[in-house]
Amino acid sequence: MPANRSVVIGVDSSTQSTKAAAVDAETGELLAVGRAPHTVTGTGGARESDPEQWWTALATAVRAAVREAGVPAASVTAIAVAGQQHGLVTLGPGGRPLRPALLWNDTRSAPQAAALAARLGGPASWLHRTGSVPVASMTAAKWQWLREHEPAHAAAATGVRLPHDHLTERLTGLAVTDPGDASGTCWYGTGPGPGGAGRAHGSGGAGPAGSPDTVAGPGGASGEGGTGDASGEGRPGAAGADGRGRPPASGSDGRDRVGAAGSDGPGRTGAAGSDGRDRAGAAGGAYDPEILDLLGLDAALLPTVAPSGATRVGTLTPAAAEALGLPRTVVVAAGTGDNMAAAVGLGLGGAGLLDHPVVSLGTSGTVFAATGARPADRGLAGFAATDGTYLPLGCTLNCTLAVDRFATLLGLDRDDTRPGDGVVVLPYLDGERTPDLPHAAGLVTGLRHGTDPRAILGAAYEGAAFTVLRALDRLLAACGLDPADPAVRDRPLRLIGGGARGRAWTDTVRRLSGRPLVVPAADELVALGAAALALGAVTGTDPVAVAAAWGTGDGEVLPPLTRDDATWQRIDAVLTAAAPTLLS
Repeated sequence: MPANRSVVIGVDSSTQSTKAAAVDAETGELLAVGRAPHTVTGTGGARESDPEQWWTALATAVRAAVREAGVPAASVTAIAVAGQQHGLVTLGPGGRPLRPALLWNDTRSAPQAAALAARLGGPASWLHRTGSVPVASMTAAKWQWLREHEPAHAAAATGVRLPHDHLTERLTGLAVTDPGDASGTCWYGTGPGPGGAGRAHGSGGAGPAGSPDTVAGPGGASGEGGTGDASGEGRPGAAGADGRGRPPASGSDGRDRVGAAGSDGPGRTGAAGSDGRDRAGAAGGAYDPEILDLLGLDAALLPTVAPSGATRVGTLTPAAAEALGLPRTVVVAAGTGDNMAAAVGLGLGGAGLLDHPVVSLGTSGTVFAATGARPADRGLAGFAATDGTYLPLGCTLNCTLAVDRFATLLGLDRDDTRPGDGVVVLPYLDGERTPDLPHAAGLVTGLRHGTDPRAILGAAYEGAAFTVLRALDRLLAACGLDPADPAVRDRPLRLIGGGARGRAWTDTVRRLSGRPLVVPAADELVALGAAALALGAVTGTDPVAVAAAWGTGDGEVLPPLTRDDATWQRIDAVLTAAAPTLLS
């Protein structure tokens, strides 16, 4: 092993666990992965976790990764966190959580989401502003639920964070997020797009993804460096005496701050206007003041939005360095959401692949692609990518975990399956997001005396795969691509997530999609994408280009199978008939 090897760490803080990948910065070799579990609690629609456990798990996983990689702690140069999206973390005095975080799959906020969607001109207006229509998973709906059900906690909050924001703040002492994760809140406008808001005065915009010196410092009288409206008033970034962790003007504490702006805004990126505030890139945006007013949410409680997930935020605090067993000189990138980091790990973005579809099979099923324009479709989330492009995404709540539950109920191994043979299963055990059926329960139909239990399990696979592939067709159409066009249909579908390693999953997706598949060899794409962000924060290299050079998205190509149209049409007919009554 080279004595002078430089190592970067990418952290994947997911629903169920934390994984920390130690990666050779030059070659992209995955040296080791440290792991630590999370606990999710709640019954009915409730899903919560203690953010303190995330922090403990992060420290445990990072220490394990460095130890198992066999490298000295001094070789670690940078770290970035990618976290589960949408979760609501409310902070109190000292920056510690007031209560457990409301997770993305907590569906108690469905009534609040529906009420919000009807405000501000209805769904079309929300699409215009944020790229998404509120559903139960979105952070805005969770904040509204907290205001209505736990008003004392909402009133006591001194900070509101997403999961990855909270962990980055624990690492650096600074309240910073990125455009990608912020775009999943429904209070952040994702900028120009079909029907987009086009608020180019945004929160640092989306400048060059690898530019390291881009965290805005405190604003002057003009509001430069803030993240709000054109006046610069009342938005995060204008540092005051409240000590809420905004990036300071200089490294007065010796921790290597960057982007300290003077009156002429040195260190800014993007196309600056005469007042220095017009810095938005392709997916630039800002917190939407009208939405914040509707939510009763003070923008001063929110983190500054860095230009990209590869923005250099600072270095480790003494407490974080001690917890992780790393030097204080380790650079911390802004980080991003897990889906955005997975896109980076796959080489999707402006410096890589555009309009190449991805299906991720995990606890949830997701479909996404990096695009140059933001589609406007209420069934999709019009996210920003972390590199300045867009990442429209469709998400289903019920994927591998739901199918595993059917295997347990049937007493079968998860691969002991056969095609459904007339049985239809809609495995919507936790409600469903796409289609938007938050109160749905699982549905099984087509059973006979002679039905083989393996066919019921196979039908559960088919129902979950159909749901996510149906979302994929919708995403492609919203991006102006015809799913039936051979040029689109024959483009390989990248299959990732835990399900991509299972034979039953890959066989079912091939049969129902009729498309060739690429199954990347790398297991930890979210953590590897985060590692590329970390390296970008040190070198200024575009993280998508980093991941492409590392080859983290390369893998086995599986040829297409003839599409099983009969099964597809049977499931579609059951969903269409059941949705108005049984699933609502």
